[in-house]
Amino acid sequence: MKDQSLQTPRKEIDKIDDEIVRLLNERAQYVIKIGKLKKASDTQANLHTPAREAEIMERLCKVNPGPFPNDALRAVYREIMSGSLALEGPVKVAYLGPRATFTHLACIRKFGSSAQYVPQTSIKDVFNEVERGRADFGVVPIENSTEGVVNHTLDMFIDSNLQIYGEVLQEVSHHLLSKSDSLKAVKKIYSHPHALAQCRHWLETNMPEVPLAEVHSTARAAEICTEDPSAAAIASELAGQIYALKVLKPRIEDNINNYTRFLILSSKTPERTGKDKTSVMLSVKDKVGALYDLLRPFASHGTNLTKIESRPSRRKAWEYIFFIDLEGHIEEDRVKRALAEIKSRCLFLKVLGSYPAHT
Repeated sequence: MKDQSLQTPRKEIDKIDDEIVRLLNERAQYVIKIGKLKKASDTQANLHTPAREAEIMERLCKVNPGPFPNDALRAVYREIMSGSLALEGPVKVAYLGPRATFTHLACIRKFGSSAQYVPQTSIKDVFNEVERGRADFGVVPIENSTEGVVNHTLDMFIDSNLQIYGEVLQEVSHHLLSKSDSLKAVKKIYSHPHALAQCRHWLETNMPEVPLAEVHSTARAAEICTEDPSAAAIASELAGQIYALKVLKPRIEDNINNYTRFLILSSKTPERTGKDKTSVMLSVKDKVGALYDLLRPFASHGTNLTKIESRPSRRKAWEYIFFIDLEGHIEEDRVKRALAEIKSRCLFLKVLGSYPAHT
């Protein structure tokens, strides 16, 4: 027999849910109208507008009185905006696959579950899909807080005309997954080399006798476990869900503050938001004090650098290309002045994009 005291509040929740559905569809009608107006004024207009999304999220979190938490509110509206964007037109996102990798998770965090995700086998393929117009956006890893920079991504920007449209910081939390019910049943552990390295201490302490096997992705490791009950994979929670694996041990990464930064690629430029970053690449003449001369204008114009990375140019021995992230937008005077001063000292300078900073 049902508890009668629960019936009244449950009926009220049902009424509220019905009203939420009605309002979501009313909101969707306005989204469709806005999409038509955008296309009427400019057939190449950006349907995805990070500045507007950031404005909505910030406003809603400010007016939220609780007890519904802001983190959950952001997640709900991420999906609402994902579904709304799909109404304006299909959004295709190429990413470094396969499914259930942390790149896939970063995609969902940025674009929601209503976008069309197309896994690619290499970072170069992700760039190609966007450059050829077969995808609206691309998502690639650029650096990990433990393993460092992804050099292949940096190298691709040397010859690519794509813009950085945004960034996503994705927490990397590794789970030990398997078809088996216990750690004792595990005879071999599979994962990507980076994942194995990030869990090295836990593995040496808890499973020192179990052999490790490297595969090209954490998702592939999870897939192997579907065919071998004695195998385990170090992979994401999403991989466990997709491949129907049990979590033998959650969060086995050695460093709990383990994040990967991903870049959003596009042939278009996002709108200025007021909380932006600018990324540039440049090469300087090889001489004494060259790096000092490069950095001084940023300081004198009050522009904060958040990252500087060097790579061989591959065109001339001992010539290096610097990749720099800085706070601010290319349209800001202080950024313009700093870059204008630096340009005269560079062999070349290329702005990779000004885009919303991750919040």
